[in-house]
Amino acid sequence: MIQADLNIIMPEIILSLFAIGALLGAVYTSKDKMGPMLVWATAGVFLALALWIGVNGQGTNPAFGGMFVDDAFSRFAKVAILLSSAAVLVMSQEYMQRKGLLRFEYPVLVALSVVGMMVMVSAGDLMTLYMGLELQSLALYVVASLRRDSARSTEAGLKYFVLGALSSGLLLYGASLTYGFAGTTLFSGIIQTATEGHTSIGLLFGLVFIIAGLAFKVSAVPFHMWTPDVYEGSPTPVTAFFATAPKIAAMALFARVLHDAFGSAVSDWSQIIALLSVVSMFLGAFAAIGQTNIKRLMAFSSIAHMGYALMGLAAGTVLGVQAMLVYMAIYVTMNIGTFAFILSMQKDGQAVTDIGSLNQYAKREPGKALAMLILLFSMAGVPPMVGFFGKFYVLRAAYDAGLAWLAIAGVIASVIGAYYYLRIVFYMYFGEVPDETLDKSHSPVLWGFLMASAAIMVLGLVNLFGIEGAAAAAAATLVN
Repeated sequence: MIQADLNIIMPEIILSLFAIGALLGAVYTSKDKMGPMLVWATAGVFLALALWIGVNGQGTNPAFGGMFVDDAFSRFAKVAILLSSAAVLVMSQEYMQRKGLLRFEYPVLVALSVVGMMVMVSAGDLMTLYMGLELQSLALYVVASLRRDSARSTEAGLKYFVLGALSSGLLLYGASLTYGFAGTTLFSGIIQTATEGHTSIGLLFGLVFIIAGLAFKVSAVPFHMWTPDVYEGSPTPVTAFFATAPKIAAMALFARVLHDAFGSAVSDWSQIIALLSVVSMFLGAFAAIGQTNIKRLMAFSSIAHMGYALMGLAAGTVLGVQAMLVYMAIYVTMNIGTFAFILSMQKDGQAVTDIGSLNQYAKREPGKALAMLILLFSMAGVPPMVGFFGKFYVLRAAYDAGLAWLAIAGVIASVIGAYYYLRIVFYMYFGEVPDETLDKSHSPVLWGFLMASAAIMVLGLVNLFGIEGAAAAAAATLVN
């Protein structure tokens, strides 16, 4: 029995052993030289595990009495988490090395946070959920403040830690209430207690506190306060990481808790998620308009995008979960390309984040400007880019679930949000002649990620590279 359980969690065990081995290996060797090698090794392990999980995974396999669940839903999320983490690690190597930040701890901490994310999306119990969440969060707090000589980076890490501790407290309080009123921490036991129209007031309070704790992790309004400062203060590759893998993990965990533990009481939580969705979309759209720092703009953009993803979750249906998964996959792909572009923005070897520095950029680097234009159009939801179909999916899921008002709100927020994406395009193509121009980037890795991401936004029109089918199977497994 134990052997079977260990086989099910083997990917997590392998990644944990790799992280511990890398840590010990770096301590007893030349630390300064280990950084670049560990980045590539960690990315390679991520890719190998993603391939293993994607190819070998079959059926639904509970482990440790249902505390850990390996199913199509968790496998979809894990593959997305591993691939995006590998991409961000490879992208970040050159930047981190140039800034003197590529210590061996960086890839080790990323690997440990990914272990936490993989545990999160497979959680079948409130205790497993919390362990995975805290492993991910503690690693991310440290990574946010990696630039120790920068007051902003230190502030980002501290702010993330303090507010993260608050959210963990809310989540734990909700979990304790849920345990008290359901008599179990297993999702399979909670779902039998939380039934439509018969859920006790105490259990509903537990659900609300759990939703509040998880909303912090996806930076949904009004639990978004940490996002702009942490995005701006963290080193840019770390910001790119925050904007990708942890978002998939948190959103997948959100879906797992709501459907596996409270799936019999959809009407009790659907309106709460719909409210979080609509306020996130509108705050993200309006707050980003006045931003001049591109990292801060991306923070508010991510808040708005999480609002759209929550719209699929609010539907409470198989189509809603499928739409959310497709949306998250597209969102992460767009972000990887966008952050590859942001990482290449430099002047005299120094990173530049001011949007005004992109004036007339298209005249100097037309290929990169066109790729960025495609990504920005896709983020804004302009057809025929793939981003449009991501938004169309969640809008349709909300409409089909009887949330027409939410779908209409989503369209309005999308139109408002298009302004700040198109403003960057305006600067690149029609802006004033700048006093100083950005240096030409000579990084083939960043160029490759930018071009690949932009190409996916166009070529994905054919069949979204087959992720529709995988997302449908994952959603059907979860919402049964």
